[in-house]
Amino acid sequence: MTVKTFTVAITGASGAVYGIRVTEELLRQGHYIHFLVSEAGWQVFREELLLDTTDREECVRQLFAGYENDQWMMHELQDFKAPIASGSHHTDGMIVSPCSMGTLSKIANGVSGNLIERAADVQLKEKRPLLLVPRETPLHGIHLENLSKAERNGALIVPAMPGFYHLPETKDDLINFVAGKILDSLGVNHALFTRWGQKK
Repeated sequence: MTVKTFTVAITGASGAVYGIRVTEELLRQGHYIHFLVSEAGWQVFREELLLDTTDREECVRQLFAGYENDQWMMHELQDFKAPIASGSHHTDGMIVSPCSMGTLSKIANGVSGNLIERAADVQLKEKRPLLLVPRETPLHGIHLENLSKAERNGALIVPAMPGFYHLPETKDDLINFVAGKILDSLGVNHALFTRWGQKK
């Protein structure tokens, strides 16, 4: 298997678990991850996942404790010296999951106020895969315009919309469905959910 490099960013929308599950699967397959969490994303870690984020690096280390430490690197939001801030550093894709509407707005309009936004801008300018996973409802016109603008400029929009044709029985089944659709969009094989026409 060819080891690939991906960036995973978690921002301040509900559904941080989607980004974590995608990261876990990519690590399980032996890929390398640049990992980022926005300030609001850390709040979601505390509120939804009930994680102690006092020591952020230790928090992430515990999340991915089952994987090698040299498989991933966590970056600070203002670290513009990070490799992913430059187009000369190759990555095979970037996932923003979940992608808040604020982060979407910055990406869609080319504003790079932090490393998440800059790394996403690099993906677009280098014509590399950028997956945005919005988790917001309902959506107003500005949200829809920004989604459309980001898509027209090269982003792939993968809404966090779990399917039910695989007859999910647990919350994990729903999480895995969305994570699997994200990986499908990156061309990464997985067995996170039962596909249409397959038997459980």
